[in-house]
Amino acid sequence: MNRTKGFFSKYGNAYFFLGFWLILFVFFTLLPIGIAVVISFTNFDMVQAPRFVGVANYIRMFLDDDIFVKAFSNTMLFALITGPVGYILSFVVAWFINDMGRMTRTMLTFLFYSPSLIGSAYLMWMYLFSNDSYGILNSFLINWGFIHAPIQWLNDPNYNFYVVIVVVLWMGMGTGFLSFVAGFKQLNRSYFEAAAIDGLRNRWQELWYITLPQMRPQLLIGAVLSISGSFAIGVQPAALTGMPSTDYSTHTLVLHIQDYGNTRLEMGYASAVAVVLFVIMVVSWVVINKAISSVAPDEG
Repeated sequence: MNRTKGFFSKYGNAYFFLGFWLILFVFFTLLPIGIAVVISFTNFDMVQAPRFVGVANYIRMFLDDDIFVKAFSNTMLFALITGPVGYILSFVVAWFINDMGRMTRTMLTFLFYSPSLIGSAYLMWMYLFSNDSYGILNSFLINWGFIHAPIQWLNDPNYNFYVVIVVVLWMGMGTGFLSFVAGFKQLNRSYFEAAAIDGLRNRWQELWYITLPQMRPQLLIGAVLSISGSFAIGVQPAALTGMPSTDYSTHTLVLHIQDYGNTRLEMGYASAVAVVLFVIMVVSWVVINKAISSVAPDEG
């Protein structure tokens, strides 16, 4: 009894404040996931009571829904391109500005991070890639004789997919980038001095043997944010290319969920798609976590 009392007297405050986060996590993360899994096995239109249909939604998803196959393919392509590229780009930019002066570093950090804060950033890109001859890019190409008619950047499936990738990468310097910037400032400089004595002579060796192992927490945070961001692409293509886009060329799983959940009110089917997306994200996180652990093992 005394041992239990001593435990709570020592850690009681920590568990008290942790309890608020735990309550929010359960009600706004675990509970919605569990409800989505249950609803995915039902036919539910938000009017009548859910009717159990087993795995019918999943069979329909993979065998009868051609748009889902297209959305799945687009989502995987977006994730494979924007996830790793955005992750590496955020780290490299944070690495290069780390050795600059305080004011310069602060200004550059704000400059690279600001696109993720600007809600109307899509307007600039829509004007840049406007489909008519008054768009900045089309006007430039026409005036210089590269093209004779405006290119439908946002409507043509040959172009709009790549436009979305450019915009997503440009807006991808978010919290993961800030975690890298903070991680570089917390490095133990004595390790670098000891490494120089042991024979490390260039920044690439320092990065691989000294920097990455010390930044493992920031690397994991950046990986989580990169995975969640790359698989959750939906707002960007919907704002730029419309919903649905031409031939569903930029349609993603997030947009597919919104289509069936918010528009068609087929919540059972939308939940099934959401469960598939969640499983993909979890598997990707496990794989990337193991990869980071092998490259940047825990110092302990």
